[in-house]
Amino acid sequence: MDSTHLGDLWDRVFGTQPDPGQWLVITTALVALTVVVPRVIWRVARNAITIAHEGGHGLVALLTGRSLDGIRLHSDTSGLTVSRGKPTGIGMILTAATGYTAPSLLGVGGAWLLAANHITLFLWIATALLLAMLLMIRNAYGALTVIVTGAAFLLVSWLTTAEVQAAFAYTAVWFMLIGGVRPAFELQAKRRHGGAPDSDADQLSRLTHVPAVLWLFFFHTVSVCALLGGGRWLLRL
Repeated sequence: MDSTHLGDLWDRVFGTQPDPGQWLVITTALVALTVVVPRVIWRVARNAITIAHEGGHGLVALLTGRSLDGIRLHSDTSGLTVSRGKPTGIGMILTAATGYTAPSLLGVGGAWLLAANHITLFLWIATALLLAMLLMIRNAYGALTVIVTGAAFLLVSWLTTAEVQAAFAYTAVWFMLIGGVRPAFELQAKRRHGGAPDSDADQLSRLTHVPAVLWLFFFHTVSVCALLGGGRWLLRL
């Protein structure tokens, strides 16, 4: 590949794209909302939230010096990230605290990139993160889920027009922001009925001696603030 083609590729990835119309931003928000709210659609779409959830656990485990053994994603949209290291301390706490906050924080990061009109860069970063996560997947369903999701981002970023890229990227970011709110409420409902005794909130409670309900409040606070802040960026408010 000569320098001209490399320059074109650089400009394509790191350059800015046209600012989408407000109608597209609002339409994609409504599309994401219709994916998150109905239970029948959410059962399938929640796989993407699980990818972000478990990916968050894995990334922070590595950043805090833990050894990442692997990640599993299951067809019931649950997941499991296994890391080795000190069973207590700040590294373990941060790793456990990241799962329920990761989708929302990724949504905020995506909203920041889209607000700066780096639509293609957002798509490529998402593809790179999914490829990195694929290396740590340890089951067939998880690998298939990550490959399909990553392929969608790659194909859209490489083959489609700027308008299609914008529609796809804004829908994905709105989905992370809106969809990131729902899991904490689902966990709260499960715990109210005696379910999920070993949830992230309960693990954090054992690690920090802070009641699990306060960790749930933390998850709610992060997801709602991310939705409000990321939404303002997307809507250019």
